[in-house]
Amino acid sequence: MTSNNKYFDTNKATWNEKVKIHAKSDMYDLEVFKKGKSSLMPYELEALGDVSGKSLLHLQCHFGQDTLSWSRKGAKCTGIDLSDEGIKLAKNLNNELKLDAEFVCCNVLDTSEFVKDKFDIVYTTYGVIGWLPDLKPWGKMIAERLKKGGIFFMAEFHPIVWMFDYLDNKPIMKYGYMQDEVIFEEYEGTYANQDSKMISKEYGWNHGLSEVINALTEAGLHIEYLKEFDESPYDVLPDLVKTESDMYVTKDKLYPLIFTLKAVKL
Repeated sequence: MTSNNKYFDTNKATWNEKVKIHAKSDMYDLEVFKKGKSSLMPYELEALGDVSGKSLLHLQCHFGQDTLSWSRKGAKCTGIDLSDEGIKLAKNLNNELKLDAEFVCCNVLDTSEFVKDKFDIVYTTYGVIGWLPDLKPWGKMIAERLKKGGIFFMAEFHPIVWMFDYLDNKPIMKYGYMQDEVIFEEYEGTYANQDSKMISKEYGWNHGLSEVINALTEAGLHIEYLKEFDESPYDVLPDLVKTESDMYVTKDKLYPLIFTLKAVKL
């Protein structure tokens, strides 16, 4: 991992800046969230159902809104994230809302060094695996943190989405579906506030669906399902069209935007 530290350090600095922008953004709508609105989306709510009394580990939790939303539903939650600013805000929100979630700042690949409990559910969603150079240690860590019979669930942007460069006017297919080389992007603004003047500098990696599945199965998980959807709950790509169900689609629906995966530790 040592050779990747410069990438992780750059991403951490960017996410620390993003926390400040996102906490004030309409997308995260923090004041409404504080009054009780859940940040959870239909895909994960349908997949996990009643979580009351269950322990849940949320990987790459940003500043903890989803973690705290599961906590409100009765789960005993732990959230981890690379950004110390994100974890600081998450802890403050947890205290302000009088919830009992715990938050830990670490690289997701190092989770087992910082979190020793085993969980009924390990959970991760939307824009997460692209920050990781290799999914094998990620899959191994997930298996380590799950109880026997425990569930892993992820909802993530489809790998096809990451083949495009969105920084010019029209998205251009530029990156490999299974590209090993790191991808660097530098741009103004963030997905939650495109008018922001902050400069995002980010290193990321593309992972095909087979890499995701193999990382989990090789770690001892049994895949219950893999689903693909042409609707995204977030309006984070150019020229998406809002549907009657408050989801977002491309105009032509030529490729999926989201996939979900549910697995069990045998």
